[in-house]
Amino acid sequence: MHARVVAASAVAVLAVVALVNPTSDARAGEVRTPLVIGHRGAPAYAPENTLPSIDKAARVGSTWVENDVQRTKDGELVVVHDDSLQRTTDVKRVFPGRAPWKVKDFTAAEIARLDAGSWFSPAYKGTRVPTLDQYMRRVEHNHQSLLLEVKNPELYPGIERQILKTLGNDGWLDRPHLKRLVVQSFSADSVRTVHELKPALTTAYLGAPPVSQLKQYARFADLINPSYGSLSKSYVSAVHGVRGAHGRPLGVYAWTVDDKATALKVAGYGVDGIISSKADVVRAALRGR
Repeated sequence: MHARVVAASAVAVLAVVALVNPTSDARAGEVRTPLVIGHRGAPAYAPENTLPSIDKAARVGSTWVENDVQRTKDGELVVVHDDSLQRTTDVKRVFPGRAPWKVKDFTAAEIARLDAGSWFSPAYKGTRVPTLDQYMRRVEHNHQSLLLEVKNPELYPGIERQILKTLGNDGWLDRPHLKRLVVQSFSADSVRTVHELKPALTTAYLGAPPVSQLKQYARFADLINPSYGSLSKSYVSAVHGVRGAHGRPLGVYAWTVDDKATALKVAGYGVDGIISSKADVVRAALRGR
């Protein structure tokens, strides 16, 4: 047991080094292997954004996982991707008269009644939508690191401050944990707000801003995380040529890469990280290149 914990911690440290200085190997002229992040945990093997999913991610070697955070009607932060509960829970059966079943229209107690696993497999019947607090405790238990997405912030005014409060209460805003945490969003305003509230925190913008605008994003972001289909080697190089909010070259994490050919192609562009729903497949591909 002790040996497994030490090994997991060592891998996590290596992942942190890659995050903190993502372009150091490139400057040294060495071949860099991107960090691989488990997209919503391990959704090829367990229901996405659930505790079983990040447990499975840990078992297949993911020291970093990604999730999505939204807010219930009564102000609880929950980990779920869609703004509707319909796709990944049995909400339509439990609450048939409440279409379109938006997360923001249900209380935390109501969401806690939902089955978030049976849609994926009968083996996961009874799996629940986790609160952010529950999720962070499990990430800590698994010795994992987290890429946290502020999802649909326009629906939840003030969610950035609330997320940071929860992270702080769970001990995730001290110096050691800040090396294991990145907050990202598709909303530049949301990323900027997080940076202003907690300047020491690593932040990422989801998207591919024009090269001419990268310096603007670099004022509040450390990473630019685009869809892999929007990437090119020249774009990655341009991003690396701009220093981010903490004075380091901007990093690039590409999403969502789930097969060997795409993983090798994107790695060839020089990206610093790859977000994948099949992180074990991507890591194997990169090891064998």
